[in-house]
Amino acid sequence: MSQHAASPEAATAPVSRAFASDNWSGAHPEVIEALALANTGHVPAYGGDPVTARFQEVARELFGAEAEAFPVFNGTGANVLALQAALPRWGAVICARTAHINTDEAGAPEKTGGLKLFGIETPDGKLTPELVAREAWGFGSEHRSQAGAVSISQVTELGTVYTPHEIRALADQAHELGLVLHVDGSRLGNAAAHLGASLRELTTDVGVDLLSLGGTKNGLLGAEAVVVLRPEAADGIRYLRKIDLQLASKMRFISAQLLALYEGDLWLRSATRANELAQRLASGVRALEETVPGVRIAHPVESNAVFVELPAEAATRAQSAFAFGAWPTQPGLYRLMCAFDTTEADVDALLTVLAG
Repeated sequence: MSQHAASPEAATAPVSRAFASDNWSGAHPEVIEALALANTGHVPAYGGDPVTARFQEVARELFGAEAEAFPVFNGTGANVLALQAALPRWGAVICARTAHINTDEAGAPEKTGGLKLFGIETPDGKLTPELVAREAWGFGSEHRSQAGAVSISQVTELGTVYTPHEIRALADQAHELGLVLHVDGSRLGNAAAHLGASLRELTTDVGVDLLSLGGTKNGLLGAEAVVVLRPEAADGIRYLRKIDLQLASKMRFISAQLLALYEGDLWLRSATRANELAQRLASGVRALEETVPGVRIAHPVESNAVFVELPAEAATRAQSAFAFGAWPTQPGLYRLMCAFDTTEADVDALLTVLAG
């Protein structure tokens, strides 16, 4: 055995839960089962298989008769593909400064997609028509990148959730300006679970044109999709998916995961579970505010994210037992993420450590 190879014991040793990200979780057992079922025989490649065809049907059932889904490998790829398909080469995207496309995708929308990002400071991660208006100018000027899309994250990077009314206001403004509205929905299921709304009520019904539909953060092994809700909003996306390195040859394995999540209620069960554990964690943290000086919930807990201010001693103590990260733009602020497989015992153990 190589000195670098893992021992059989290490491969099977139990691993403690982390609160660093819902990306750290494993894949849901129902998703693994769906992958095994898809691993039978030979089927046409590049999306010509029956599993992908069924996912297309499910996408229309969820989002409307005009919806067309394009399975891809990851969320960054979904965002870049969607926005690149919607905008010309001189196009720009208006987004929150904290948006994932602006802070966590290594410049991919700009470097790979060729799109300028206009990031706007927000108090809670959410754009409003008034905030969008700050960058919606210079139309027709060759001296300024031309805004062609507004992109919002649902859930936002600060764990907050847009209501249908708020999305409708942004969509109406965008359409009046000749722009499209794109939703980075990597945690769309968590938003829907929080609001008690359907996926359609948060997208198609309120004027969203393009959606990056999440999967990996909600229990998939690795799969996302671009869902085009208005066909004219993403001309050429079928060709760009290949150019952007997001066309899977054995697409049935991407589609099987998405189908397992969205054909039934697994997406809702998993998101609800993660949200509920975040609420349990938030309640426990609020109880600590009276006994541990410096502990404070920093943002409304509306999804599976809990943002909490911690004194250095408590943070160090907790990070020695559980993995979670400091929020990079605000000293003393930490993000605690729950996932579909987080347990009550995990949350209670973290609270015990925080209490000292």
